Amino acid sequence: MGLALFGGDPVRRRPFPPHDTFDEEERKNVLAVLDSGLLSGFVAKDTEEFLGGPQVLALEERFCRRFGVPHAVAFNSGTSALHACIAAAGVGLGDEVITSPYTMSASASCILMQQATPVFADVEERMFCLDPVLVEKAITSRTKAIIAVNLFGQPAALQPLKDLALRHGLVLIEDNAQSPGALYRGRPSGTIGHMGMFSFNRHKTMQCGEGGLVVTGDPRLALRLQLIRNHGETVVETRGGEVFFDTLGWNYRMTELQAAVAVAQVGKLDRLNEWRIRLADHLSARLRDCDYLETPEVREGCTHVYYTYVLRFQADRWGVPRESVVQALAAEGIPAGNGYVKPLYHLPLFRRRATKRSSVGNEDGGMPQTREICPTAERLHRSEVLTTNIVRFPATTEDMDDLVAAVEKVFAHRRELAEKESLILGGTRR
Repeated sequence: MGLALFGGDPVRRRPFPPHDTFDEEERKNVLAVLDSGLLSGFVAKDTEEFLGGPQVLALEERFCRRFGVPHAVAFNSGTSALHACIAAAGVGLGDEVITSPYTMSASASCILMQQATPVFADVEERMFCLDPVLVEKAITSRTKAIIAVNLFGQPAALQPLKDLALRHGLVLIEDNAQSPGALYRGRPSGTIGHMGMFSFNRHKTMQCGEGGLVVTGDPRLALRLQLIRNHGETVVETRGGEVFFDTLGWNYRMTELQAAVAVAQVGKLDRLNEWRIRLADHLSARLRDCDYLETPEVREGCTHVYYTYVLRFQADRWGVPRESVVQALAAEGIPAGNGYVKPLYHLPLFRRRATKRSSVGNEDGGMPQTREICPTAERLHRSEVLTTNIVRFPATTEDMDDLVAAVEKVFAHRRELAEKESLILGGTRR
């Protein structure tokens, strides 16, 4: 049976099931909000409503219980929550914040929102998160904070990064948007840093359309987060005291409708993660003997909750580019991606506003387009990482078997794929 890309029958004709995690609980909660007539409980005055309505408060209380933290502050998006973390950390003009280049843009744009400078440090070879050794080399007297991205469902090297932060007097912020419920040495990711951000974006394991939340063990940071969320300048004299007089508040308030859905989703997190882990374990077991793809590695002492299932593409075994394999898989009915995101310093905004010191050893402003800035991130993006988002509820192990069958089929026909690629390169693409 030939490749579907060239006219053969595909492995799979039906689409994979949509990521639908809602049931009667969300509907009941939303209808209760609609019946109440209170779609937002926030008022920018020094009253009880400064902290939001009953659904927002319920969400924050549920998060505190679920993750064992004293403070949780809800926001209208994960990006808003990240910006609030940077602002609460006191980051401002002239400061630098170290973060990963291999992440969604908000992990760095939040730094620019405080008129500070992102500094990109390279990532680990197999875990894809910030490399603590390279982070330490990037620290200067201007460094104010570190944003550790817990990527693809796995925690970063959080204890070494926390040790670095404490030793240098820095604030460690966890971007935990993709890894809710993962464990780092027995502790939930998002709770090891000074602040940890969670996201309820529609693609996340817990979802309510848009939404975010920050947890912290520091009451002063919690207060500052609350002031930043809801026009804090209007109440800073009564709630903040002199130390917070410089706090600029925004409108980052979560609606009652968002919170009503998110409250129900928190209660499903463990079940949703268990579902993902079961599917990922099944896939990894089936692909273990395929030496042409490297299955995800789990950091010692941690759990992986597989927001995205990531394979390392072994180009020397395939003899064809990763892009051709992804195209062939798509024809077989299997969604897969070429890499994740291009390193952020390639985006025009960051080329002008970031620094290249962390990797090339000088202090020039501006980020050139070069593959030498963060070579590991570059290699992962350009040729090695292959992703799929099918490892999630309500997909089944039978759905995972279709991915395995398609991979095995494409690999078995790799010479045909290489021959077609050669003809294309020698013809119309010339």
